[in-house]
Amino acid sequence: MIAPAPTPTTAETIVALTPSAAAQVREMLTNDPANAGKTLRVYVEGGGCSGLQYGMVFDEKRDNDHAAECFGVAVLVDPFSADYLRGTTIDFSDSLTGGGFKILNPNAKESCGCGKSFTA
Repeated sequence: MIAPAPTPTTAETIVALTPSAAAQVREMLTNDPANAGKTLRVYVEGGGCSGLQYGMVFDEKRDNDHAAECFGVAVLVDPFSADYLRGTTIDFSDSLTGGGFKILNPNAKESCGCGKSFTA
């Protein structure tokens, strides 16, 4: 018997977290009771100084979401955002200058100076 092909919601990691980003997300989930039972969602929406902007929020899984796990942290990406985020890595640094989450997107043709928006 041939096994069915995996569904798009579990077959592919669209967005990967580095170990430091995963550790920061786990800490955020632990420190805020409002996030209990929720999952990190990474998305793209119109706006920002370059046309599209990144977003991250703790959310519930929806139908057709792509879901993956990186270093023990579940990550959700909606189908629209997946087209722009495929191959993206999210890192985290707690340095005083330039600290925070850094999104490394191989699909971005241009990014703004703040790193929060891009063109594809």
